[in-house]
Amino acid sequence: MKSWKNKLLGFASGAIFALSAGSSWAVEIEYWQYFFEARVKAIDTLIEKFEAENPDITVKHTTFPYADYRTKVAAAIPAGEGPDVVQLFYGWLNDYVEAELITPLPTDMFPPEQIEAEFFPMVSAMKRDGQYMALPTAVRSLALFYNERLFEEAGIENPPATLDELVEVAKKLTKKDGSGNITQVGITTGMNAQDHHWWREVLTRQFGGEPYTDNYRNVNYDDDGSGAAALKWYTDLQNVHGVTQAGFMDEPQAAFKAGRAGMHIDGSFRIGALESTRGLKWGVAELPAGPDGTKSNYSSYWVNAVTSKADGEKEEAAKKFLAFITSDEAMQIWLDTVGELPAKPSAALTDANKADPVFGPFIEGLGYAKTTIFAEESGQRQVLMDATQRIFLEGQTAEQAIAIAAEEEQKILDEYYEE
Repeated sequence: MKSWKNKLLGFASGAIFALSAGSSWAVEIEYWQYFFEARVKAIDTLIEKFEAENPDITVKHTTFPYADYRTKVAAAIPAGEGPDVVQLFYGWLNDYVEAELITPLPTDMFPPEQIEAEFFPMVSAMKRDGQYMALPTAVRSLALFYNERLFEEAGIENPPATLDELVEVAKKLTKKDGSGNITQVGITTGMNAQDHHWWREVLTRQFGGEPYTDNYRNVNYDDDGSGAAALKWYTDLQNVHGVTQAGFMDEPQAAFKAGRAGMHIDGSFRIGALESTRGLKWGVAELPAGPDGTKSNYSSYWVNAVTSKADGEKEEAAKKFLAFITSDEAMQIWLDTVGELPAKPSAALTDANKADPVFGPFIEGLGYAKTTIFAEESGQRQVLMDATQRIFLEGQTAEQAIAIAAEEEQKILDEYYEE
């Protein structure tokens, strides 16, 4: 497997086993994550609680825009600068391990058997050579957000339960001006957001396929026809039904927050931002089922890891902080602040959470969700962004666009996994 360091740089229960309390040394450590308002608020809350319990440790919290985040991490850690504890998307783990940016979690503090007994099984993807490299505070799935005021205005009583219903509901929610320009989309779209997950793990399966084989090392969506069928259905929302427009208000979530979209597919991490949006009245439903009734979903998570920059007292403090932010207490704070579900079933799958009108659909989705194993998440996302643009701008058929996409994505996988 190729080293990923140069490639990355080129993108220019309480704590499981807490460290002993009452240490006599004082130390400052740094925590990095990308900027997302609700996540920033959650970590600031956790830092305040952690520092109150550990007065000899100070945690500096630093954020960067998402677009710059990976480059900043890749440049800082090898230079002995930057974070001692870093947050990363689960799909980036191989990249960070290969680039030697993070270190394994010690088994005495983080016993693998205890992790596997307490956390959702998806965290096993973080295990390397008998040790865990990172752990999540929360997990997330997708659901359908809908604007309750626009639904009422259009006379729609319930969110769509199937893909066919979604199209019909979207038609009723779409508004255009006298020149035929869309002023309100029935549903947002954008492969640059969460739609590439929706297409990959939901739509392709609902159209009868399996997107990958061999533990996500081989592209399969072009072989069984499901990828083309799913992409045609997706792009027909714009090209045939006229209920959406790629790039409407720049970002899908921006259109929904502005009250200019009837429906929007997004992750549970969006809950905190929507709750703070004044005047927006919204609800949540499970993702619509496919033509034959198949339900599917995509689950993902961000994890926390100790970096290779941390050593000595900073490393010990970093491990203690990581243990705290992956505790049950931290998971509840994260749920209340961000809306992402606790990474432990015992904390997430409570009767109260299942019955919650907001959290409930996401929890139900976890029960039939798939977690994509990415070789290079950003590159694989770009492949699907390019495929949709070839349909919209060049007039390619879905079959033509998918054939090219499958070839491009397979190259990414082959390059990464080659010995």
